[in-house]
Amino acid sequence: MSTDTRHMDLPLGSASTATGQVRVRVWDRFVRVFHWSLVLCFFTAYFSTVGGPRWLHEVSGYAALALVAARIVWGFVGAGHARFASFVPRPTTFIAYAGAMLRGQEPRHLGHNPAAAVMILFLLAMVIGIGATGWMMTTDAWWGNETVEALHGLLVDATLLAVAIHVSAAVYESVKHRENLAWSMVTGTKRAPEARDDQGLM
Repeated sequence: MSTDTRHMDLPLGSASTATGQVRVRVWDRFVRVFHWSLVLCFFTAYFSTVGGPRWLHEVSGYAALALVAARIVWGFVGAGHARFASFVPRPTTFIAYAGAMLRGQEPRHLGHNPAAAVMILFLLAMVIGIGATGWMMTTDAWWGNETVEALHGLLVDATLLAVAIHVSAAVYESVKHRENLAWSMVTGTKRAPEARDDQGLM
């Protein structure tokens, strides 16, 4: 006997598409706005470094710092998959997931998978480091300091590499699990969890 999911009672935050696929709310509005705003601020700051007005570089950099500060707060006071407690993995969990990933057997996660969680923490730390060294370069104490300037550039380069890895991993996971992860960060919804999935809430 088959079940028509288009007419089933859906849990709070769920919706059914025209094809009968059940989708659930995963990313709240704050997380989605934060994600794309940080992308905009980071690349605006990056591309305005050469040939762009200095004020635009600084404003976008400080805006990125403000966004990260707000995300850290939201990671403690937000709900569901926005909370750090819901996705930051224990070392053993990350190692187990990395091993499964190398074997091509990693499970689908409704929220951030352990590898993505570590990447998120890394990117947040990088933006803080970039913002801090950028601010230092505007002060009398550190103005013209080559070490600070070199560290600032190194952090930017590390972030660009991490972003490339992050995007590549998102494309890989989208193909593997048949789900457009970038679009999910726009709509906030993902395919309802299946029995073999890890919902990512501890």
